[in-house]
Amino acid sequence: MDELTLATGIFLLCAAFFAGFVDSIAGGGGLIQLPALLIGLPKSETVTVLGTNKFAAIFGTTTAAGLYRRQIKPEPKILIAMALPAFIGSGIGASLASRIPTSSMRPLVLILLIAVAFYTWRKPDLGSIELLRHHPRRRVQIAVAAGSIIGFYDGIFGPGTGSFLMVVLVASLGYAFITASAIAKVVNVSTNLGAIIVFGIHGAVLWQLGLLLGAANVTGALIGSRLAIRGGSTLVRKVFLGVTVALIIKVGIDTFLSL
Repeated sequence: MDELTLATGIFLLCAAFFAGFVDSIAGGGGLIQLPALLIGLPKSETVTVLGTNKFAAIFGTTTAAGLYRRQIKPEPKILIAMALPAFIGSGIGASLASRIPTSSMRPLVLILLIAVAFYTWRKPDLGSIELLRHHPRRRVQIAVAAGSIIGFYDGIFGPGTGSFLMVVLVASLGYAFITASAIAKVVNVSTNLGAIIVFGIHGAVLWQLGLLLGAANVTGALIGSRLAIRGGSTLVRKVFLGVTVALIIKVGIDTFLSL
């Protein structure tokens, strides 16, 4: 906290607000908040920035998840089947975040994000209505597998987590975008919590800063989630595509710079 100036603090609070707003609609808040923290905390270790980002983000994500749950009631089995493995996977990923170089992941993540954006763009009716696929038991199995893999990825690296959750829920399981967003928020709470526990144990969280940014994140999430509920799947799909394209650009630039 000693390295923070007033201007840097205001910059980070604004970033946290917009991150909460975007994330509550279609995911991708880390696209705004994490780079802002890396810029604002140049003297902090990367793992500390990651931990602080997760801690700040969980406030907005939890707020959005609560608001969605009041209006949208997805299957409890799917929520548990996806959220619990995601929590465990994220904790494992976070424990390895400082040991495994993540730069090697960028090319694969870039390819996957491009595929997600192209698939969503090519199917304008995708997620407009809820048309569940597979037998209930098979849906649970897919949710467990996806939660475990995406949770691990979120703990160790993170960019695109919301996009990957959404495409599994919409394209594979058949949920409408608005319902998928509601489920993704609960899963995101789990991945953030799993990572926070690990980062916190290792002293890699700036708790005071995280609380301040968390308050701004909550404000953005309140506005964004209410807007998403009113706008429905059409709005969520548009924001989802926009966020995914922005992620492609961000990860693409990072991949190019790391070569």
